[in-house]
Amino acid sequence: MLRDVENHSMPRAAAFFDLDKTVIAKSSTLTFGKSFYQGGLISRRAALRTAYAQFVFLAGGLDHDQMERMREYLSTLVRGWNVQQVRQIVAETLHDLIDPIIYDEAASLIEEHHAAGRDVVIVSTSGAEVVEPIGELLGADRVVATRMVVGADGCFTGEVEYYAYGPTKAEAIRELAVSEGYDLDRCYAYSDSATDLPMLQAVRHPRAVNPDRALRREALARGWPVLEFRRPVPLKKRLPAFSVPPRPALVAAAITAAAATAGLVWYASRRRSTA
Repeated sequence: MLRDVENHSMPRAAAFFDLDKTVIAKSSTLTFGKSFYQGGLISRRAALRTAYAQFVFLAGGLDHDQMERMREYLSTLVRGWNVQQVRQIVAETLHDLIDPIIYDEAASLIEEHHAAGRDVVIVSTSGAEVVEPIGELLGADRVVATRMVVGADGCFTGEVEYYAYGPTKAEAIRELAVSEGYDLDRCYAYSDSATDLPMLQAVRHPRAVNPDRALRREALARGWPVLEFRRPVPLKKRLPAFSVPPRPALVAAAITAAAATAGLVWYASRRRSTA
């Protein structure tokens, strides 16, 4: 449990979370493979390959060379995709696909860090079109994610503008520390992969979550806490802090219905007293 509350007269602090297999139980990008297929963005063969990649990822994670091959494959795959269509598909399927695979333990940590006065930042190698809506769903304050080049036609060119991976994640954290006033000696970081060692080393309080073999070895050697997250729980079943705010129209309808009910009760009691 995180019991210390930030003193706001002191420098600010943040908790930096990797996303895949740290906050959610699967790969955020690969999870949308079926939806992209149904939306006509990828072929059946590509959808099957994406499903296989998800299986490999879940079975043992991806090392540096595998991540590089995956990056090249995905960069080629998304070439020509319309960005607005991608965002629409993600928005329409976000709650069905991502909500059920969020680790209960990670959601609790996000709540605790916010309660302690720390910002929560998601730092993910997945694309911004996927990570940003997930960050909003989680209540994150900021998101760092891979960005693809978008052409004048509104489609991905297949080139990578910014790759949030390995040392680049640590650089992003240090840049945020400068721009947002974070004291890295008061910051936390969470990840499952040895490829995120630079990110974990950038803060005073690193945590290995569901670590792969290499990260577990490093964490034990360095005396870092090792956390095991095992309980994916939909946010709607958790605390009200994660419930979706009611829309104004629904609120107005609820108020109107309540007023009508109160009026009927008053009218009925009035008739009874008159009788």
